[in-house]
Amino acid sequence: MNIDYENLKLLNQPYYNTYVEGLKKVLDSGWFILGNEVKNFEDNFAKYIQSEHFLGLASGLDALEIAIKVSDLPADSEIIVPSNTYIATINAILNTGHKPVFVEPNPATSNIDPKRIEEKITSKTKAIMLVHLYGLPCEMDPILSLCKKYNLFLYEDCAQSHGATYNGKMTGTFGDFGAFSFYPTKNLGALGDAGGLSIQDEALFQKTKAFRNYGSNIKYHNEYIGDNSRLDELQAVFLDIKLKALDTITAHKRNLATIYLEHLDRNKFELPTEPNGCKHVYHIFNIKCDDRDKLKQYLLNNQIKTEIHYPIAPCDQKSIKDEFAKRNWIIPMNDFEIAKQIHATELSLPISTIHSAEDIYHVIEIMNKF
Repeated sequence: MNIDYENLKLLNQPYYNTYVEGLKKVLDSGWFILGNEVKNFEDNFAKYIQSEHFLGLASGLDALEIAIKVSDLPADSEIIVPSNTYIATINAILNTGHKPVFVEPNPATSNIDPKRIEEKITSKTKAIMLVHLYGLPCEMDPILSLCKKYNLFLYEDCAQSHGATYNGKMTGTFGDFGAFSFYPTKNLGALGDAGGLSIQDEALFQKTKAFRNYGSNIKYHNEYIGDNSRLDELQAVFLDIKLKALDTITAHKRNLATIYLEHLDRNKFELPTEPNGCKHVYHIFNIKCDDRDKLKQYLLNNQIKTEIHYPIAPCDQKSIKDEFAKRNWIIPMNDFEIAKQIHATELSLPISTIHSAEDIYHVIEIMNKF
């Protein structure tokens, strides 16, 4: 049995006919940028996550960067960020001229450890950028308390957490901004690059709406030095089609995760957790194994494909080291042993709408023999 990690052709096959209808609808309209389809998706996604506002953008990275830009932070502000995130989260801080301050994760959840945040807050700290990694919500209550105590902006990186909840509230609605990616592999994935921002404050919403469009809300009248980052009509119509199936997608992935959790050998593998109050959407089903690379090859030898999210900790990336050196910043390498351990042992198992329960039982059977 050959089991792909993911297959985007098969994943999108159930929507094929509806996609074609959507494509014709957009072509027939003759309107391709910031039209009715974008507005429909923005309204529907805002309603789905119960956000005051939502804006479609060109990518998840754009969403993170624009959130920082419209916040008007002082130059060279410090932004707290998890030490084990994907590089885009770090790039957004550096690309906007600010300093990422790394905080170690909770080893059990791989999400930022709220107990470690306060010791990293200084007079230059102006924001926290947390990441709901793999689809598991962060522990929000203590983080919100810290933001209130120190008057910090809160940016949520929700690239992997569409539909995840903490105490019944959707990720992306806790902070000032919730940044979403709709990259094709996401639980809610487009057929190309796409992203967006959920925003609770009316003034920030209006500013961001202009900022994504060259800083303009009225054609040729530019209030801000803005960006060109607009979700296009075609991706919007595809996303709106798939949004109707998101709860079904989540339920399917949670069912597959339950099979893994009940049957994988916990003496051999460390499995993900779902703390009380958290609803994991399992964009990624991540395990940890001390012999990760051997396990990955063993599974490949048995025709089971896996991925690593991610093989290199941010503090070890050449780009990050070079940028810190250029700005005369020091990365205290000894502070990131937890992140390095996660990046050295993490393995992502197949968990997609293309997979059946039978597929997952087969993966488990092979893995438990490792």
